Amino acid sequence: MRLFKVLMIALIIALAITFLKYKVAYAVTIDGKEVGYVTNKTEFENLIQEEIVNPDEVNVAYVDIEATPQYQLMLIDNTKETNEQEIYAEIEQTAVTTYRVYAIALNGENTTFVNTQKEAEEVVAKLKEENAEKIEEIEITVNEIYTQDLNSVGETVELASAINTAEQQIEVTYAEQEKIKSCTLDGVYFSVQPVSGHITSRFGANESIRDHTHKGMDIAAPKGTPIKAAASGTITYAGWMSGYGYLVRISHGNGIETYYGHCSKLYVSKGDTVEAGDTIAAVGSTGNSTGNHLHFEIRKNGKQVNPQTYVYQ
Repeated sequence: MRLFKVLMIALIIALAITFLKYKVAYAVTIDGKEVGYVTNKTEFENLIQEEIVNPDEVNVAYVDIEATPQYQLMLIDNTKETNEQEIYAEIEQTAVTTYRVYAIALNGENTTFVNTQKEAEEVVAKLKEENAEKIEEIEITVNEIYTQDLNSVGETVELASAINTAEQQIEVTYAEQEKIKSCTLDGVYFSVQPVSGHITSRFGANESIRDHTHKGMDIAAPKGTPIKAAASGTITYAGWMSGYGYLVRISHGNGIETYYGHCSKLYVSKGDTVEAGDTIAAVGSTGNSTGNHLHFEIRKNGKQVNPQTYVYQ
C-alpha cells in the first residue's frame, strides 16, 4: 500500500513536470508538409467550415478546398506558439469558390442578372404580365449560371432594375423582329442593302428612257462600288443579258429571286452559293444605262415586286 502511494506521488510529480514543460496541441500537415500547430482541432475545423467552405454570401454555390489539413495530437514544448491564423490563411488561399447567378434571357441571349431563382422567376412573371402583346414571339427563359469568376458574368442587380433592363431589351428585340418581318418576303429576309447611294428611279416610275413602267429600282453609286447580295441564295445567272448589261441573278428559294444589273465586273459564277452581304459584283453602266448605278429587282415566281417594300424602306 505504501509502495502504491509512492508510485502515485511519483507519477503526479512526473506529470506535473511534463505539463510544466509541454502542452497538448495538434500538429497540422498539408500535402505532407507540417505547417504549424493549433490548440483546438474542433474549433479550427468549425472556423474553416463557417468562414471558407460555407460563407454567408448569396452568390456562393460551393467551395472546394484543395489543401486538406491532417491533424496529429501531440505534446509540444510550452515555448512553441500555435499559429492558427497562418494555417487558416494558407488553407484559404487554396480555396476555389464557384458562384451561382441567374440570368434572364430573351431569345437565348442573357439580358440581366439576379442573385436568386426566386428573383428571376419574379422578373419573368412581371415581364409576361406587362408586355403580353410584345413577347408573343420572344422566348423568355431563366439560365442558372455557375462560374468561378463573377466578373466574367454580368453584375447582379436589384429586382426593379432587372425588370427595367429586361423591358428595355424587349422593346429593342420587338423592334428588330418587326423590322425583320417588314423585310421578309415568303420566308426570305432581305437583311442587306446591295449598295449605298442615291435612289434615282423607283419601282413603277414612268420615264422617257423606257417604254414601260420601271420594274425595279436604280441606286446611283460610283463605278466599281461593291454590290452585295441582299439575302442568302444560289447564283442562277452571271453574265451579259441584253439591256441589263452584265447581270447577276440569285435564287433565294420559295420562288424569290433578285436581279443586279448594269454591273462593271462580276465576282460570282452560276452555281455559287452566297450569304447575305457577300460581294457579288461591282457597280457599272453596262447595257441600257445612262450612268453608273445598280438596277435592283425582286421577283416572286417570275413577277417583279416593289423592292422598296423590303429593302431601302
